[in-house]
Amino acid sequence: MKKSKFCVIGLGNFGYHVVATLSDDNHEVIAIDADKDKVQAVKDLCSYAILGDAANKAFLEAQGVAEMNAAVVSTGDRSHLATLITLYLRELKVPRIIVKAVSEDHGRILERVGATEVIFPEKDMARKVAHSLSSPNVLEFIPLAEDYALSETEPPKHFIGKTLVELDLRKKHHVTVIAIKDVLTDQFIAAPPPDHRIKDSDVLIMIGKTDDVDQALAR
Repeated sequence: MKKSKFCVIGLGNFGYHVVATLSDDNHEVIAIDADKDKVQAVKDLCSYAILGDAANKAFLEAQGVAEMNAAVVSTGDRSHLATLITLYLRELKVPRIIVKAVSEDHGRILERVGATEVIFPEKDMARKVAHSLSSPNVLEFIPLAEDYALSETEPPKHFIGKTLVELDLRKKHHVTVIAIKDVLTDQFIAAPPPDHRIKDSDVLIMIGKTDDVDQALAR
């Protein structure tokens, strides 16, 4: 059974992998590009691979884009196309419009014309790599806003054997542990209680400002 309906516009490397992943998750995916070779490359991965000009409102409407749960727009360096397509998607009342921006200024324009989410894949990946180098304990780093991130981290030595209330991370560092996973037992604890005692097999999922998380993990 199909879960949701998505439209992916622009089938470069980023768009291709979005299509492949959504299709693997059994969603209905419409993939659109003006490049015949790119459409051919995804035709066996998705529900519909369509050759056409997405910078045309009538074309988008004819493809049933208004019925999609979300649309992803990735037109490479052609920022004007992404902007125009975003505007048409908003006019067609697509509820969630995720657009790849080429710059901070382009991102602000996209938000003005209707993007619900603007992404900077290269910037976000660079931040993740840099953070993994500077904070070896951090297993996963997900930027949430300008200064905030969700971090999945191994507990440093000074955490082990202490309870969350003893660590008092929220008061001391403005950091919240929102979940804990024991990698040995596969037990997952959402909103762990204050008396949970940290083990070396725990993985902590923390939310807070990046600098505050780093300070909390430092000795």
